[in-house]
Amino acid sequence: MAVTSDLNITAHPAKAHIEHTQLSICQLNVAIGQKTVLSDINVQFKSGAVTALLGPNGAGKSTLLKALCQEISTLRQSIRLGHRQLADWPRAELAKSLAVLPQHASLTFPFTVSEVVAMGLYPLTISKKAGEALVANQIAEVGLTSLENRSYPTLSGGEKQRVQLARVLTQLSQSPCAPILLLDEPTSALDLAQQHKVLELARSLAHQQGYTVIVVLHDLNQAARYSDQLIVLKQGRIVSEGVPAQALSVDTIRQVWDYEPIYVPAPQGGHPLIF
Repeated sequence: MAVTSDLNITAHPAKAHIEHTQLSICQLNVAIGQKTVLSDINVQFKSGAVTALLGPNGAGKSTLLKALCQEISTLRQSIRLGHRQLADWPRAELAKSLAVLPQHASLTFPFTVSEVVAMGLYPLTISKKAGEALVANQIAEVGLTSLENRSYPTLSGGEKQRVQLARVLTQLSQSPCAPILLLDEPTSALDLAQQHKVLELARSLAHQQGYTVIVVLHDLNQAARYSDQLIVLKQGRIVSEGVPAQALSVDTIRQVWDYEPIYVPAPQGGHPLIF
């Protein structure tokens, strides 16, 4: 896997039954109180691909992610995973195949790094010895072995983010099918080098292991570089979607962000640059 330095995620063969876990949304509408925050959302997320959710603050990106992980109520028929409504999946079974990395994970108790990562073991059927080995391996793969006994609250924001990443990858390690990984602004607390390493990891999980990766981002250039599909939201509606060169047109940027960009068109097979 093309991840360098202290992020060293090991590639494994692609998961089987990718079609079985296709995640799709049909006619999704979400209201919070009297305010409609998502309207008429229809989308199919591709297995083996990274899909980035883009839009200004308040566009509905994080709300859509919360709907996908059932943190907010939706109509049962709105979201399907494979051949079943998402709401019909048994919780324990779903937890092996779908995990979310929140933007902020607040833990005030002095759990160690190892203990936080071990929280990802909860849906797995695994021996204590195998669980300990899995946790140690995931900690090593995100480059935090030297901190495995440190108290989680004493870590920097970027270190906490990497610990949480190790936790969700532990949770998905025994998925019976292609896992679904939801990332809510995973680079917000990271320095520039770590941002690219995490996004390269997300792309590698998708392309090499068949993950469905859905990520909320604000940086348009990072989204264009690391994503296979973009979904652009404004005021709770999808206004553009497709490959980066199509979804991030100059007109879309003007309409959605009210900004006049310096736009370098994508070379053949590449992605645009936006300043």
